[in-house]
Amino acid sequence: MEPSKIVIRYLDGKILKGTTQNFFPNKPNFHVLPNHPQKSKEPMEISMSDLKAVFFVRDFLGNKLFRERKKLSPDEKPQGRLIEVTCKDGEVIVGSTTGYDPKRPGFIIFPVDPKGNNIKAYIVSNAVSKVRTL
Repeated sequence: MEPSKIVIRYLDGKILKGTTQNFFPNKPNFHVLPNHPQKSKEPMEISMSDLKAVFFVRDFLGNKLFRERKKLSPDEKPQGRLIEVTCKDGEVIVGSTTGYDPKRPGFIIFPVDPKGNNIKAYIVSNAVSKVRTL
């Protein structure tokens, strides 16, 4: 499996950037090779219970000036249900999902804006305060 670039957001606000080859939404743990010159080049074990979300990204830098749109353009059709997710820390993520079920440990969401740095995100259900279908 090809490594995926990810940005991990912990419940306590910490952020970790790196690559993973063994992320599976139904597993309680996975490993990340940090993308940090001062960190060990040994994979770190990550526990899903500590996380808010795992963002699968195009690159690690992103563009701080880019403002991701939160609405579909009139000619776009989402794959799955369009939802708005409000996390307990106040962040709002808008995208489409085919697998949201509040009883599951988490779900994948594909952001509305295809020009953003996020390709998809796995949101941990315990980090969510509200989900609204759009």
